[in-house]
Amino acid sequence: MGKIYWIASYPKSGNTWTRTFLTNYWRNLDQPVDINELEGGPIASARELFDESVGIESSDLTSAEIERLRPRVYREVAENSPENLYLKVHDAYTCTPDGIPLLSKEATAGAIYLIRNPLDVLVSFAHHSARPVEKMIHALNDPNYAFVNSPNRMHNQLVQKLLTWSGHVLSWVDEPGLNVLVVRYEDMHRDPESAFGAMVRFAGLDFDEDRLRKAIRFSSFDVLQSQEQEHGFGEKMPFSESFFRKGKIGSWREQLSDEQAAEIVSGQRAVMRRFGYLDEQDQIVF
Repeated sequence: MGKIYWIASYPKSGNTWTRTFLTNYWRNLDQPVDINELEGGPIASARELFDESVGIESSDLTSAEIERLRPRVYREVAENSPENLYLKVHDAYTCTPDGIPLLSKEATAGAIYLIRNPLDVLVSFAHHSARPVEKMIHALNDPNYAFVNSPNRMHNQLVQKLLTWSGHVLSWVDEPGLNVLVVRYEDMHRDPESAFGAMVRFAGLDFDEDRLRKAIRFSSFDVLQSQEQEHGFGEKMPFSESFFRKGKIGSWREQLSDEQAAEIVSGQRAVMRRFGYLDEQDQIVF
């Protein structure tokens, strides 16, 4: 029986970058892995994963019924795996209507939680979703916000409760009894060997410095962007121009007005301070 290491994040916070790195590290090839063949999938909210495990079409169930069954799905996935699994997840760490953790603790070994400046998340998420910035500001500040929640189409993923940006962060990092490694997106840029090296050690993988450096090099943004331009990327939303857009720190400064930035800071101040996105004078650091 295996256990699950969750690669967890609010959307557009480095999850795909992390999975690309881990896949390059695991496979240890002489060339970068194909971004359309990454480990850490399918995403925990994949409808196909649910349907195959439960044996019932999720389209025939209510949202509450699906929630009640999802912990069972992850227990069965772990029980049927001969080794540990590393699964992508964007859901906040919440409970079912019966008070049971949606992402079964019995099946969980730990979580790598990726956190990114919410101002950069906002800009990237707006482009990814092809939605106006103002709507995404409301989303990041909305405690009831859920991803893939349109009633007008059948998505290939189940509804994912995201809460506010701060609520999502705290749901993971402050969950009692959950083994969590918090990694900032900004540190993945500024000191990749330390950030990605911490992931390797946390996930119980054999550590090799040369292998680490090669996996980081093969997972660079230029490599990912080039692959998407040449072959496309299956996780790109159909109405967005690209998945790998800029991948920079502080790009929000070119995209947001002072008023828009202030609206996000006002709603997320405490958690931004806690994780170093605001200094003691409440000035934005990144």
